[in-house]
Amino acid sequence: MAVNVPGLISIIVFYLLILLVGLWAARRTRQKEGKASSEHVMLAGRNIGAFVGIFTMTATWVGGGFINGTSEYIVKDGFVWCQAPFGYSVALALGGYFFASKMRSQGYITMLDPLSRKYGERMGGLLFIPALLGEIFWSAAILSALGASLSVILDLDSTISIIVSACIAVFYTLFGGLYSVAYTDVVQLICIFVGLWISIPFAFTHKAVGDITVNATANWVKELDPVYIGLYLDSYLLLIFGGIPWQVYFQRVLSASTVRNARILSYAAGVGCIIMSIPSILIGAIATVTDWNQTDYAGTVPIPDEDMNLILPLVLQYLTPQAVAFVGLGSVSAAVMSSADSSVLSASAMFSRNVYKLVFRQKASEREILWVMRITIFVVGILATVMGITVKSIYTLWFLCSDLVFVVLFPQLFCVVYLSWTNTYGSLIGYILGLFFRLAGGEAVLNIPVLIKYPYYNDADGQLFPFKTLSMIISLTSVLVFSFVTNYLFKNEILPKKADIFKCIVNRDDVGKPRKEYNEQIEMSPPDENSGKMNPTFAYSNDDIQGKAHAN
Repeated sequence: MAVNVPGLISIIVFYLLILLVGLWAARRTRQKEGKASSEHVMLAGRNIGAFVGIFTMTATWVGGGFINGTSEYIVKDGFVWCQAPFGYSVALALGGYFFASKMRSQGYITMLDPLSRKYGERMGGLLFIPALLGEIFWSAAILSALGASLSVILDLDSTISIIVSACIAVFYTLFGGLYSVAYTDVVQLICIFVGLWISIPFAFTHKAVGDITVNATANWVKELDPVYIGLYLDSYLLLIFGGIPWQVYFQRVLSASTVRNARILSYAAGVGCIIMSIPSILIGAIATVTDWNQTDYAGTVPIPDEDMNLILPLVLQYLTPQAVAFVGLGSVSAAVMSSADSSVLSASAMFSRNVYKLVFRQKASEREILWVMRITIFVVGILATVMGITVKSIYTLWFLCSDLVFVVLFPQLFCVVYLSWTNTYGSLIGYILGLFFRLAGGEAVLNIPVLIKYPYYNDADGQLFPFKTLSMIISLTSVLVFSFVTNYLFKNEILPKKADIFKCIVNRDDVGKPRKEYNEQIEMSPPDENSGKMNPTFAYSNDDIQGKAHAN
């Protein structure tokens, strides 16, 4: 079939809208701030206000994968298994309550900063790996969703659409950094909300669509089989706690204009996630009561599992007028680009600062760091594009996003924020053991074989025991136990000082002080509860250090 020219034109219009907003934000930034530093590009000068902040924080999770994946699972397994919107909503609320204030008040630049400062730069570089994979998986899910949508409605090759979309997102991110990301997020959420809600009345009133309230339990709400309770709880815990330690989230937290705003943005975004999931839930419910034989749909009926990721674009294409379908598709396309930019910027920020600068080039200039960021944006964009083209299930990618982050990063972040006595030995052992037990459970999507068959395992369903949560608990326990043991052994001189090879307990030049790359001493006065701002005083020993707090 030929490409749908009117639809292609409408998509180009949406693409240009996002691109122009991104470039406008970049130009506005340069005019206002002059020559940008790497920190300014990463955090938008820590000047994101409440209005833009709520939009960009909500867009942390609301993207193409969120929109398409929610509809996919309403049809595939029912509302009872539509966990991601609610799990991530709780994650944002908990992140705001337990982590936002502590991270923002310390003036960190990336999520990995406290980890690098506490456990060492090389350990911070090691922790970058699961953070990077999470961002790539998330970007791939977003791009995969777009390819599915365009292939259905426009008969456009999904590979081409994914590549073009990724290129546009990368292009304006290079120029505007977080400012461009934040302002395009505003457009993204407006497009999603308006575009999908416009399509729903038309879909509801189509002659092929039945009443979603009739036999709802059997059609789209469904019930939870007790056999899968362990898997169900595992998935929710993964989404809730695995939804916190993300650079794409903390980038918004750390860019908030005040400490108080950092908390408020998190709470508001949690509510926003639920609100933004409603159109996708309704579209999925509509698809379950549709007689596809009464439409122009020429595919297999009932729709096979491998095509469930196409549910949302199929509803737009066959149950709404063509013009409405184009508006709905445009909203998804805008969401995809505006979400992909966040992930590539987050990954590049962590690499350029926590790996390149702190591990390899402590004396790197600002110009050098900026160029490393730009190169990394290209590399991450390419990796996400390749995975988005090759992996089929959007929702599977969505869960994979949080797997390694949940098992490896959450215990580390929790310990470094709340437990000052943990050390590098515990961090490394916890990292290794958590990763081992998670990978030993297997992962069919990545062709990782099952090494450990946890309780209730069977060949048909796979792992039914909450082994991901178990792996996280093993990781957390390992950090605590090995930190306690090594602290005891070294401080009581049971082990000689020279055995402290990581130089994190007794064999340090300045025991109890930050490492040399963080030698600036930041003295924080208590936060002003009326404004939420910190009142910092500084005494730097190295001008290259970027881990300083900002007076707002």
